[in-house]
Amino acid sequence: MTQHFYVVDVFAERPYTGNQLAVVIGAKALSDDAMQQVAAETNYSETTFVTPTPEKDGGYRVRVFTPARELAFAGHPILGTAWVIRQHLASGASGPVRLNLAVGQVPVTFERSAEDGEVAWFLAPPMSLGAVCTREQIAPALGISPEDIDPGSPVQMLTAGISAVIVPLRNLDALRRSRLDLDAYAPLMARGFPPLVYLFCRETHHPRNDLCVRFFFEAHGVREDPATGNGAAFLGTYLLEHRLFGAEVSLRIEQGYEVRRPSLVMLRARTVDGKREVSVGGHVVPTVKGELL
Repeated sequence: MTQHFYVVDVFAERPYTGNQLAVVIGAKALSDDAMQQVAAETNYSETTFVTPTPEKDGGYRVRVFTPARELAFAGHPILGTAWVIRQHLASGASGPVRLNLAVGQVPVTFERSAEDGEVAWFLAPPMSLGAVCTREQIAPALGISPEDIDPGSPVQMLTAGISAVIVPLRNLDALRRSRLDLDAYAPLMARGFPPLVYLFCRETHHPRNDLCVRFFFEAHGVREDPATGNGAAFLGTYLLEHRLFGAEVSLRIEQGYEVRRPSLVMLRARTVDGKREVSVGGHVVPTVKGELL
């Protein structure tokens, strides 16, 4: 069976911006080792593998790999994979595209408006809030001073299949100077804090946007994500918990400037019947198609 693949830019306003994603159709024909090797070959932050026919519940089975390991949940692969499924496997189908991930089924909807064009949205799985650490404990691992971290809200870990650490910064200058030093981060890892760090500040490059963020993660060394959907989902839960933007959130989040792939992530978050509801949206732009040899 031929495995077709597609490369799309997610959270992109034009081609060759946003976060790259490779989507391979025909996952059943590949072993776990082969999928990991393909993901290492593309060397994108994630590559997804899709079973081409839906399962009994209507969802398409999707597996997500970084160059180093498989993930249970990741944001931009959800939107990009759903877009590819709608274009190439389920064209003409109405309603949401449903992805069956390790964390459960995630629906993706598509909205069109005169202002934003077509935006793909996913409803994030439930997030749990975890441990906190002090500014003094994490600042050396980020190459900044404790005073660069906003004291008004905590440095906190959140979890949904994978975990990440949310770090509030005072301004763009602190954000630009940030990095992730795994050696300096080792004491926090020993306490269970993952080497995935999502930093945000309220100062932005463009006045229409609300937040600017960066996301560092470990995959054969430290990498930086141009756009991070699961990080935005974690942030939505964090913002609701700490009431940083009130009881209901609707934000435009910019990312990727330091890696020369500017991105725009849209975030909605609210509490419905006592439960947090977090949705992440963005544009998807196709760039490449081909087949595995």
